[in-house]
Amino acid sequence: MNRCATTSTTRTLPMWAVVCLVTAVSAAALLAACGGSGGGSSPTPVATVTVTATPSPSPTTTPAATPATTTTLSLYYLRGEALGVAERRVPQTTKPATAAIDALLAGPTAAEKAAGLTSAVPRGTRLLGLSIVGTTARVDLSAQFAAGGGSLSMQARVAQVVYTLTRFPTIRAVDFMLDGALVETLGGEGLMLQAGQTRADWRDFEPAIFVESPGVGAVLGSPFALSGTASVFEGSFQARLVDADGGELAGATIQASRGAPDRGRYRKSITFATTATKGELIVYSQSMEDGSRQNEVRIPVSLRQD
Repeated sequence: MNRCATTSTTRTLPMWAVVCLVTAVSAAALLAACGGSGGGSSPTPVATVTVTATPSPSPTTTPAATPATTTTLSLYYLRGEALGVAERRVPQTTKPATAAIDALLAGPTAAEKAAGLTSAVPRGTRLLGLSIVGTTARVDLSAQFAAGGGSLSMQARVAQVVYTLTRFPTIRAVDFMLDGALVETLGGEGLMLQAGQTRADWRDFEPAIFVESPGVGAVLGSPFALSGTASVFEGSFQARLVDADGGELAGATIQASRGAPDRGRYRKSITFATTATKGELIVYSQSMEDGSRQNEVRIPVSLRQD
């Protein structure tokens, strides 16, 4: 007799019967799970749960704006009857010389005027074309460039264009055209303009202390380079960087390569530390008689923390 098939009629099942019963139930469950055909009914479906890890959504953030790329131009205006420099930032361009002349012809900004810069270039003068062959730039200006002003004004406007273009290291000389024609004389007084104008032709427009860098409106980090030319006693002069309240941030004695009456070049690295955002660079020579300031130039600048 199969003891597993016997069902006890007593209230308490013997241990062997319990084991047989559990075994039979487990086998039936296994058969159903495996899809066995022991009965006519379909096996009970087995629920399958698939868990897909979904990252928590990131907080909505505004992407950091990419700083617009700019080109810094050096524009040569006038301070009194001598040259003065402004630094102007414009959208990045593949034609910086063209951008520089366009900006020069437009004249100084309000901030540059407040710093004492003016221009001898007549209003309304337009750039008609600019080409560079070798180291010579040929600039074609509208006829307004020759309008108005006396001899000094004519010379000054030519010097402005020559210095602005020759600030680019690849340009050494400038040819002038008006309305497409090469210029031999300029203005009613007949200023002679031979081909290939260079800085050497217009040195008289450089002030005693000529700061070419930094210019008005420059943004200075520490250290910055002070450079240009000077024609002062023994080639020595002073430079001071002050904040908007006049507090001194840095000071230096600058030595040019030559002293007056010659003109020498200079370049000096100056370090400063400040939390100020606005400042002024002051350069001056000192009188040998009483120590008073002479040839003073003030250049408003912005300051940045590097």
